[in-house]
Amino acid sequence: MASSLKPKKIYDVFLSFRGAELRLNFVGHLYQALIQNGIRTFRDSEELKKGDQISMLLEAIEESYIAVIVFSQYYASSEWCLEEVAKIMECKEQRNLTVLPVFYKVEPREVRKGRMSYQKALDKHKSEFGEDSEKVKRWEKALFNAGSLSGWPLNDGDESKLIQEIVEWISNHLGRTLLHVAKHLVGIESQVVKVKSMLNLESNDDVVMVGLWGQGGIGKTTLAKALYNSIVTQFEGDCFLPNVRETSKDCRDLATLQETLLKDTLLLLQRLEVSNVDKGINIIRRRLGRKKVLLILDDVDDLRQLNALAGEGKWFGNGSRIIVTTRDKQLLTCQGIYRDHVYEVEALDDSQARELLSKHASQMHRIRIDLVNRALNYAKGLPLALEVLGSLLCCKTEAVWESTLKKLSRSPTENINNVLKISYEGLDVNEKEIFLDIACFFRGWTRQHTANVLKSCDLETTAGFEILVERSLIRIEFDRLEMHDLIQLMGKDIVNQKWPDDPIRRSRLWLYDDVDEVLSNDKEDCAVKAIVLKLPERTEMCIHPDAFKK
Repeated sequence: MASSLKPKKIYDVFLSFRGAELRLNFVGHLYQALIQNGIRTFRDSEELKKGDQISMLLEAIEESYIAVIVFSQYYASSEWCLEEVAKIMECKEQRNLTVLPVFYKVEPREVRKGRMSYQKALDKHKSEFGEDSEKVKRWEKALFNAGSLSGWPLNDGDESKLIQEIVEWISNHLGRTLLHVAKHLVGIESQVVKVKSMLNLESNDDVVMVGLWGQGGIGKTTLAKALYNSIVTQFEGDCFLPNVRETSKDCRDLATLQETLLKDTLLLLQRLEVSNVDKGINIIRRRLGRKKVLLILDDVDDLRQLNALAGEGKWFGNGSRIIVTTRDKQLLTCQGIYRDHVYEVEALDDSQARELLSKHASQMHRIRIDLVNRALNYAKGLPLALEVLGSLLCCKTEAVWESTLKKLSRSPTENINNVLKISYEGLDVNEKEIFLDIACFFRGWTRQHTANVLKSCDLETTAGFEILVERSLIRIEFDRLEMHDLIQLMGKDIVNQKWPDDPIRRSRLWLYDDVDEVLSNDKEDCAVKAIVLKLPERTEMCIHPDAFKK
């Protein structure tokens, strides 16, 4: 998302209150508790008000993630407070500001409907500014909307207990770390706007499910992450489940994903243990049935996954939104997500593709326009292809561009694999071996564990990992090695392509049938260098006594 469109967030919390009543007691204690918990909090000072710097207060509201409004008996008597609450409610609508009201010895209906002390204060303002004053009407509307929000009442209860509850809620809310979307974002913001219109975020009357559909490499996951960051603060709980296809090979894996869903949406310190998928479904229904949640299921390829994680909208509270990314449009239809709620992720147009390529291929302005156009033609607007090709050609001479594009021209241009393989072919032997091992065996493993294994095979991983990251062939996320599905398929295809029907001549094996065939005989021309096999259950295998000698 273009950072120029959004003000920088400086404060975690903005405190709105009437100082004369609360500065030295409730608000003072709340402020200290927030600061002690490392929560950056804006609280105005008397000096600021004497300096008549209302604009600084309004800027501070824009620069905050959360606004806490402490409605007290004489809150509405202060024009400063009324300007603050009007600005806060404006930012709630326009900038996704989270608003938390505290009703300090007043009833919410007093705030909403201008009763008792609030009515007296508003009558006084009307006499000063006029019965039909737009300013007063704006204040009344803001008070009504803020007083209608769910918050904390405090009459004669334990103030310290309420302060602790508020601080814990804010700490958990701020604990929702935004997702890293991409190094360079191009063409995403307009698509985010389109999908948000499908989500109908203004309504809390129902649960809405939306599908993001498109071919591999077109940016479905990137769009889903950008959406998550844009709307997550509007929900009581949230969960982004990446790589569902890859991480749900069997029912136990689905139960583990259910545990993650529950832990993330409920902000639990420990997982709720789910022994099987059916029990997990009932727990999700019971624990999340009244909670407004945001759930994103990334890379779904099987109806079983949807049935286990988001089988029916009524599993979740009204106002919840579920987003599913997939390459299979029929899967969305089977789930009841029909055309008006399916968004086909768009390839980049010519200008966007050129911009993304230039961001990854530094110094592109020095390259002949015909070479740049050829590169764009091969990528066909696919962000993944543009990223890989741009990273490969970054800071390279025209001669390297020409040579690389000549290699691509030897194969059909419509195949994305051709673009990806060019990046692989430019690697040294050390990096090629590391890349193939990650693609075949170690995707999702920690960097250190993988490095320890590969070092024992005399591979230099420190430089190797760095080069693969630079070429956009792998990513390191939370210290784990990751790669795009298409890049992994390309790596496995490189291993399989020479001997598609003869696994004994391949360098790496990871499928049970191939491993079984190789280990059960004693052929002399075995080329296998590595086997990594994860079986879903214990299996008998007949292994030739001399199978491992080769």
